[in-house]
Parts: sequence; C-alpha cells; structure tokens
Amino acid sequence: MVKKASMEDNGAEKLAGQNPGGAKIKALIVDDNMINQTLHRRLLQNLGIENHVVGNGREAVDVHCSGNHFDLILMDLDMPVMNGIEATKKLREMGIRSTIAGVSSRSVDEDIQEFLEAGLDDYQQKPLTFAKLVSILQKVNHMGGS
Repeated sequence: MVKKASMEDNGAEKLAGQNPGGAKIKALIVDDNMINQTLHRRLLQNLGIENHVVGNGREAVDVHCSGNHFDLILMDLDMPVMNGIEATKKLREMGIRSTIAGVSSRSVDEDIQEFLEAGLDDYQQKPLTFAKLVSILQKVNHMGGS
C-alpha cells in the first residue's frame, strides 16, 4: 500500500517500464557487489523494467559489443577489471547514447566530478532507493535512451 502511494506521488506510474515511445525500458546493472545487484534488480523489476546484470565495466562494454542495447545503465564506480569511469568513457567513445547513471558510495566531490565528466547523465549515492531510481528514470524518459 505504501509503495503504491509513493509511486503515484513520484509520478512513477507514468515512468514504469516504458520509454516515451511506449517500448519496454531495458536496463543494465553494472556492479561487482551481489547485494547491490540484487537490490537494483528488485527496484527495476518492481517498476516492470527488464534488466541484465554484469559484474564489471569490461563486461558492460562486452555486452554492448555483442549487439545488446539498453535504455538505462546503472554504473558502479569501484569495480575490478574496469572501473565505472573507464567503462563510461569507453561506452561513450563507442557511441552508446543510453542514459548512464553512476550509482556509488563515493562522496568525494573530485571523484564524482571525474565520473560525471566521463559521460554520466546522472549520479546517485548508494544506497539506490525507489525515489532515486524514479529521478534517474525521469532522465531516461526525457532523453529517450539507447
């Protein structure tokens, strides 16, 4: 009951699971922490958003190289193999225009600024909450994703 009320209050029912053209939103979760992966997956599923999970930035790049496209990418900063800054830069160099939202526990302004300059569309500090996800989804709907 509380969840439904908060969805209406935040306009999430208009956002739930579809982009402005009416197509189903697809999201990529890029995080090496299984707890965060599960939390992000559940938040997205509660809004009817199809999602895929990878454990580092290299896997995010690889999944795009294999022809997959996402409207939204939730990108962690600190990951093994390739961090979020490197992955975001690489995806932008590849011409990926998806909405990329950095979701990290980092709170140092310089780190966040470097992440934003890599090509993020938004930055939210962990933990990702329903309200923060709705804020990100408003950018997806405004930008159109992909």
